[in-house]
Amino acid sequence: MDTASLLAVCRVHQLLSDEGSVGVTAIDKRPVEGPVKVHKLGLHGDIQASRIHHGGEDQAIYAYSQADADYWAAELQREMPPGIFGENLRVTGIGTTDAVIGERWKIGLDVEVEVTSPRIPCATFQRRMEEHLWVKRFTAEGRVGTYLRVVRTGSIQAGDHIHRLFVPTHGVTVGKWFREPDVESMEALRDAEADGEIRLQPEFHDSFDRLLRSLGR
Repeated sequence: MDTASLLAVCRVHQLLSDEGSVGVTAIDKRPVEGPVKVHKLGLHGDIQASRIHHGGEDQAIYAYSQADADYWAAELQREMPPGIFGENLRVTGIGTTDAVIGERWKIGLDVEVEVTSPRIPCATFQRRMEEHLWVKRFTAEGRVGTYLRVVRTGSIQAGDHIHRLFVPTHGVTVGKWFREPDVESMEALRDAEADGEIRLQPEFHDSFDRLLRSLGR
C-alpha cells in the first residue's frame, strides 16, 4: 500500500473575471511553498468569491487525488497541475472520491480534517477548464473529489504524510452519494449521524427530503 501524502497545498493566485453572478472567481488556485496555516474556514490566505456556494466550515478545504487528476490528463491529453480543479490539496495514496463520508485524516503533525461532501461542478468550473460540456462530462465520470471540515487547526505543507484516523462503518462514499443518492445510502447516513458516528452538513438533510419527495414519500 502506498504511503498517503500531500503533494501540493494550493490557494488563490488571483481573482479572475467571470461571467457568473458574482463577476469574479477564486478558482485559480496554485501551489505555494512552505508551511500554510489551516483554520476552521480553510487555508490562511485563501478566499472564496461566492460564499453562497463555496466555503464555510463544512466546505473549508477541497481535496483532489493525483490518481483522478492522472485520469483526466490522459482523457484530455493535457497537463493537470495541482490547483487546476480549484482544489486546495492535491493528495496521493489516499482516495478523495472514494473516501467515506465522515472519514478523518491527520495531515502532518497537527491538522485533522473530516470528509464531508462531494464537489458539485458548476459553470465557473467549466469556463476554467475550457472544455466543451465539461460539467456534464465531469458529472458523468463522478471523479469529484471531496470537501473537508477542519477538526483540528495547525499548519501543513507539501510532503506531509496523511494518516487515516477513522473510517465510519456506514460505508457510503463521497462518490457513491454523488452518483447514486438512494434510500439505502440515505438511511445509512441518517443512522450513523443518529448514533453520533458522523455529523452531516445541513445540505444533506435537504437532499434527503428531495429524495423522499421524488419517491412520493
